[in-house]
Amino acid sequence: MKYLIDTHCHLDSKCYDDDLKQTLDQARRYGVKKIVIPGANPKDLPKAAQIVQKYDDVYFALGIHPCDLENGDLKEISHYVSHRKCVAIGECGLDYYRLPPQEKIRDYKMEQKKMFVAQIELALEYDLPLIVHIREASDDAFEILKTYPRLRGVLHCFNADEVLLELSDNFYYGIGGVATFKNAKKLVEILPKIPKNRILLETDSPYLAPHPHRGKRNEPSYIPIIAQKISEILTTPIDEIISMSTQNALNLFGRIQIE
Repeated sequence: MKYLIDTHCHLDSKCYDDDLKQTLDQARRYGVKKIVIPGANPKDLPKAAQIVQKYDDVYFALGIHPCDLENGDLKEISHYVSHRKCVAIGECGLDYYRLPPQEKIRDYKMEQKKMFVAQIELALEYDLPLIVHIREASDDAFEILKTYPRLRGVLHCFNADEVLLELSDNFYYGIGGVATFKNAKKLVEILPKIPKNRILLETDSPYLAPHPHRGKRNEPSYIPIIAQKISEILTTPIDEIISMSTQNALNLFGRIQIE
């Protein structure tokens, strides 16, 4: 199995409005055969649904990012769960990177936790995997996730916090362009501790472009750069990284159709 899957790529971003077809054509030339658009801002979901209708190799998830809670209601978008190309719930989770004034922090965190749990329960109801976003909130996220033994999913843009490795029985770990950054020492050190059958490749395009493209718009065609870096860190042949990560993605996202 030599083709690649980008498990987290925001193709519904306005960054691709002018050249989406060319972006996808370029990704295919680099062996990227499947792409998953995560749900973040509910206002973008109709656009994501249009994209997956037009392109056979693109799938999507429905979700509300912890920093986009004010942009929609989960009940208003939950009907997308029955779409044949909806493969997951999320990205959802906790993000404490930018906190409000001290007197509002408690309510801010509680609001994020409430929405996170609601999306966990939706994933369980429909037996779909969860795409999880965690930033500066590993302990709280871990405490929530470990209470759902039937839950499965991916920790998107894995932040290299070792406590989250305890979730590896049910969760995969999304590795992206950050692994190529010079300041990613923590991730480089912990990557060998992740079971190989739990590693997924992702770009998080248009964000977090890998070296040597850092600071530019990220592209799904850069997935081979990430695979190569993981190959170097794990001293594992790149063909093995590609086959393994692709099979991992197919195992997790059961609705993805393989030819």
